[in-house]
Amino acid sequence: MKDTSTLSETMKVMQSHVSVRKYSAEPISKEHLVEILQAGQSAASSHFVQAYSIIRITDKDKRDQIAELAKNKHISDASEFLLFCGDLKRLEAAGRKHGIVIEHDNLENFIVATVDTALIAQNVITAAESLGYGGCYIGGVRNNPGPISELVGLPDKVFPLFGLCLGVPAEKNEVKPRLPLDAILHENVYDEEKYEGLLDDYDQTMSNYYQQRSTNNKNTNWTESMAHFMQGKRRVHMKEFMEGKGFHLE
Repeated sequence: MKDTSTLSETMKVMQSHVSVRKYSAEPISKEHLVEILQAGQSAASSHFVQAYSIIRITDKDKRDQIAELAKNKHISDASEFLLFCGDLKRLEAAGRKHGIVIEHDNLENFIVATVDTALIAQNVITAAESLGYGGCYIGGVRNNPGPISELVGLPDKVFPLFGLCLGVPAEKNEVKPRLPLDAILHENVYDEEKYEGLLDDYDQTMSNYYQQRSTNNKNTNWTESMAHFMQGKRRVHMKEFMEGKGFHLE
């Protein structure tokens, strides 16, 4: 049993994170949602460009269409669904105020927008969990980014990265064991020699977890799951979609 006596309340919230996929009918209050989103905005941003936008989807028909396009029914069930987008359109408007055409079409600016969006989203889920809510990120919006973009009116230079379902948990899973710290922490130089032994131990940990958790039991481990997941190219349509949004990533 992990000793949590020295952890701050924030750290306890972060270390107890699980993806929540079943929600009660209880709504998130408007006051709480505003506070959660403002806490999200406190995330760091590269050069303070704040290259993101969030689309709150309250229209049931739009919700259901996105759920179908993303192949994820939780989008329809959650109290709130937020679509997180990388956004350089607002920066284009900033440039026009000073007679400057911004340079958006390069890999660095794409990375900045993607990282900025991920940082605010992580703040949002942490803030929500601190108030007793739960949520689940939905990468499935990238299954059909074009139709989803049209559905919510995204212009050029704005692209959907992922969604986030939020609500009051009706069911919570056990915390999934992360890789041991030694597997992801290197000191001074990258050490790939340590992986074989570390991954053997982690595979046993994850095998036990998958077989003993309260729902969706299965007989597998981490390396087996990852090997199958990473063996082929995924969502290859994203390259053409991003080019259509004005990003050739030179």
